Amino acid sequence: MRDLINVMALAVLQGVTEFLPVSSSGHLVIAQDALGIKLPGIRLEVMLHLGTMLSIVVYYRETLRALTRGILRGERASWATAGHVALSAVPAVFFYVLFHDKVDAFYEDSRAVGGFLVFTGVVLCSLRWMRCGANGVTAPRALLVGMAQAFAVLPGVSRSGMTISAARMAGVEPRKAAEFSFLMCLPLLAGAAALDAVRGAAETSAALPWWLLLGGALVAAAVGYAALALLVRVLRGGKFWMFGIYCLAAGAATLYGVH
Repeated sequence: MRDLINVMALAVLQGVTEFLPVSSSGHLVIAQDALGIKLPGIRLEVMLHLGTMLSIVVYYRETLRALTRGILRGERASWATAGHVALSAVPAVFFYVLFHDKVDAFYEDSRAVGGFLVFTGVVLCSLRWMRCGANGVTAPRALLVGMAQAFAVLPGVSRSGMTISAARMAGVEPRKAAEFSFLMCLPLLAGAAALDAVRGAAETSAALPWWLLLGGALVAAAVGYAALALLVRVLRGGKFWMFGIYCLAAGAATLYGVH
């Protein structure tokens, strides 16, 4: 029963915070620290990543179908989009390869998570006073957004918050900013799931039953889909910056609560 509660709680938390700009990694660290919830095995990490990937694929199914069709037909625009997605992943890969030891240490430090949440909040709130354009994604903009995404390997720095904010500041219109942000995270989510799977191959702890792993993935997917739909709606309404208030409050509360 304890495993069931932990898995469902973490699945809901993953689904909500993976897409809303409040940092899923930061909230997982805080939840495990404050509530005593422990991630019961690496295999669950794999399934939760796959669940959130599924929600992106379902939500953007028409876009992905058109992109795949265009690539197969050799359409220049589709190949350009694929190239932009690939280019955006480069900074995050390099950042993690070069600094993964230091990055991993931050996952054990709630004070650092609180500080990074405050940083995320400042970036999001800054959009309130910025005049953003309404253009599309180009190679330079994709690289810039990819550089913003690189910082999201730090717990407490929101991936969606950084990438959408960077895209909007670079002049990308809201719908395209959200779409590109979530398309570009698919390779990273797949890579994270693969990395977790490799680590899980050597896991010696008792494995969770398959039905519980599958249930966690489906819950993460369903909650993630709802969170993704909410984020796109808020972004179109020009209220995206308001998530920054929550990040500032959560970060300050975390810093205050750490002794």
